[in-house]
Amino acid sequence: MAKHMTFVAAAKHSTQDLREAKRAWSARLLMAGAAPRGVATALTRRVGAHAVALTTASARRHQNVVGVGIAEKRVDGRPTGVMAVKFYVKTKYPKASVGSGAALPKHIDGLPTDVEEAGTFRAFRRTGRRAAASDATMPDPRARMRPALPGSSVGFRIAGDQFVMGGTFGAVVRTSAQVYILSNNHVLADENRLPVHSPIFQPGLLDNGVIGTDQIAELTRFRKLWANKYNQIDAAIAKPLNRNLVGRDVLHIGAPNGTVDAAIDMVVHKFGRTTSYTVGRIVSIDTDVNVEYETATFSFANQIIVVGDQGEFSDSGDSGSLILQRGTNAAVALLFGGGPNHTIANHLSKVLRSLRVRI
Repeated sequence: MAKHMTFVAAAKHSTQDLREAKRAWSARLLMAGAAPRGVATALTRRVGAHAVALTTASARRHQNVVGVGIAEKRVDGRPTGVMAVKFYVKTKYPKASVGSGAALPKHIDGLPTDVEEAGTFRAFRRTGRRAAASDATMPDPRARMRPALPGSSVGFRIAGDQFVMGGTFGAVVRTSAQVYILSNNHVLADENRLPVHSPIFQPGLLDNGVIGTDQIAELTRFRKLWANKYNQIDAAIAKPLNRNLVGRDVLHIGAPNGTVDAAIDMVVHKFGRTTSYTVGRIVSIDTDVNVEYETATFSFANQIIVVGDQGEFSDSGDSGSLILQRGTNAAVALLFGGGPNHTIANHLSKVLRSLRVRI
């Protein structure tokens, strides 16, 4: 925990107790939902606020719980200072509407629990029609820029150009011999589907990138997304065609100042392709989630949850944004998805280690 935090676990229980309870309930509630779309199962899960009921009545799975983590318990929207096992649900139903015997536990072996409505968690890549210009008071992340800078629009090309897409250039990372663009697998590698050396464009084709002139990099390496087991990261790197085509400074924020581990209540900021500059607060550093992608619902373990300081922290198209600690500009996390009020991000230390690069 950050030194300024004084959260307490339930009496006679440790942080390790919370982690063990979280892992057990995550496996019970989330992993059954991590199957490719269209795969039928005899197990249907119906989960309401404070409710869990298993049934075999339908081959369609309904999964209301989208995350299980460790976060501060809130009562009537107010913080309590007590850490709890947190159930994130699509819809929080009134207790009266939950059938007998279907309730999520109020306690787990004496540990407190909490339920928070989060909507559906989705990967934050944006596809569709070409987008309008962004807020003129900020740098335009959808504009063509050379050198291309973190926070700006990037993306791949689908053969046949059936659709156009855009995500966010997160950071410049490096080895001893080479620099790379860092973003998500689903922004640079199309959810495992693109071959290495596929072209990467800035701006993305959704944002009026031109195929003939706006390629800046080639897909180099990505970590595969796996269905039916926990993932840790959604990340990929692309090698610029020329080092001079990219710069280190995040739009409106500046260059990252090293890295730092995430901590609960850490104030962070980011600049992304869709919502530009936003500020938020980390509310969990250890949450397991199910996230809907185009190809499957993927499960992720031990993720960071951020909530916006004023309104949303991110939206579709912000995938790949680098999240930094406000005040120090130390890099903390790599944004990849979320819901209406919650942003989900990978621990940056795991991203860098897995891809064998550094900031």
